[in-house]
Amino acid sequence: MYAIIESCGKQYKVAEGDVVFFEKLDAEEGKKVKFSNVVMTSDDGKVQVGNPYVKGVSVEGKVVSHGKAKKIIVFKMKAKKNERKKQGHRQPYTKVEITSIKIAAKKEASEKVEKEEPKKEATKKTATKKTEKVEA
Repeated sequence: MYAIIESCGKQYKVAEGDVVFFEKLDAEEGKKVKFSNVVMTSDDGKVQVGNPYVKGVSVEGKVVSHGKAKKIIVFKMKAKKNERKKQGHRQPYTKVEITSIKIAAKKEASEKVEKEEPKKEATKKTATKKTEKVEA
């Protein structure tokens, strides 16, 4: 079973037990985090796609640690002007272990079936044409 969740402006494919690196989240280490923006779920071939999110489905995880990613070099240069600027950047991240994917009960599906009313058939009234025989 897996789910695709939306967090920090990106989409992540997660399953139970996965360790995922999100952009910095406001949660302390060891605390639980709940992601309710689930775009899609798949369970043994049964796929649910949201519009835009799947209702009643949430993904829970536990914050393992916070850290910074590998350093990248930002080098800006303007040709023929002897202007050079070298800068480094380390993006902060939060390491989260996915603990569970909770799917809504099947009650909602049965309620939708009961609410559907049978459609009334429209009756069409057709006009009958009168024909006359002309004798010559």
